Amino acid sequence: MLMNKQSHLLGFLIAAAALLALPLGLQVVGDAWVRIAAFALLYVMLALGLNIVVGLAGLLDLGYIAFYAVGAYMFALLSSNQLTSNFDALGAMFPNGFDVSIWLVIPLGAGLAALFGILLGTPVLKLRGDYLAIVTLGFGEIIRIFMNNLNAPVNITNGPQGVSGIHGVRMFGWHFNRNINIGNYTINSVTEYYWLFLALVTLTVIVCYRLQDSRIGRAWMAMREDEIAAKAMGINTRNMKLLAFSMGATFGGVAGVMFAAFQGFVSPESFSLMESVNVLAMVVIGGMGNIPGVILGAILLSVLPEALRYMGFISDWQQQMFNHVYIDSGILRQLIYSMAMILVMLIRPKGLWPAPEHGKGIAALNMGNGTAVPAVAKEGV
Repeated sequence: MLMNKQSHLLGFLIAAAALLALPLGLQVVGDAWVRIAAFALLYVMLALGLNIVVGLAGLLDLGYIAFYAVGAYMFALLSSNQLTSNFDALGAMFPNGFDVSIWLVIPLGAGLAALFGILLGTPVLKLRGDYLAIVTLGFGEIIRIFMNNLNAPVNITNGPQGVSGIHGVRMFGWHFNRNINIGNYTINSVTEYYWLFLALVTLTVIVCYRLQDSRIGRAWMAMREDEIAAKAMGINTRNMKLLAFSMGATFGGVAGVMFAAFQGFVSPESFSLMESVNVLAMVVIGGMGNIPGVILGAILLSVLPEALRYMGFISDWQQQMFNHVYIDSGILRQLIYSMAMILVMLIRPKGLWPAPEHGKGIAALNMGNGTAVPAVAKEGV
């Protein structure tokens, strides 16, 4: 037992050191690859949040990217001159624009996104399947269109032009947009953001594991397996659904805050329906309900399209295959990406790393009629 614990600890320390050193190695190739790694971590956070709604609670959500947008626009408005330049009273009070601390912005982004999650969850409590998907899809599009048109009669979000000049993250007096110079070696600002995202992802993974193993997590899984049986055994499915939407939205809001700080610019085009579909694909292909699988799916589906962009041999290969007929590299990249997703779903329909069959929160409790009921019901959730 002691040897197993020591081997696990050693493996964890090696993995942690590798993740911390990864951007330093990627800097040698170019900052573009560090940005890809940083965005992969943002998508991991998004996928873990959506996994709470889809993987644990079994609620199909096609508008999850709306919470990402809420967090991003909240930080953009609080860390730029957008509001102070359009409202004279605010401009007089804050002549240099807002510069809100990250320690305040992250809880605000999480809380605001959770509030929007409750607003979404309240009207859809009795919907299931396709109807739930359509309503959540509409919610995501409403948020995007709302941000796109909130530039008249009062300009708040700057409409389709988006909000620019976002100040970025400042922590302990240090601005993450500055490079760190150690002798002749320079650590670029994008690497600093990578480390910040890695810390947030680590915290997200810990919270997700704690939720999954808690009474609430087992109630979600019982509700996912059989909502009627879960309700019959005393689980308040209404509250559990609202909690799932709000908790999932929380991680989306924090990821949106980090996205706005990292990009320095947000616009409605960054929060389209396809972004929701991509995040959902990460959860499904990785393995719904399994945290390591979701992380794997998020990394693969966020890195693969960008990695294909830098592979020059694809253009040479397609010209040889199609007798020197030119095919746009972007279209070809999406074709290869889509074919890879189809192959994965054909070969591994439950995902690359599916959740184990045991531990779903359902116990075959013999009630005299052979009906399986939620094991969590005995705890009175």
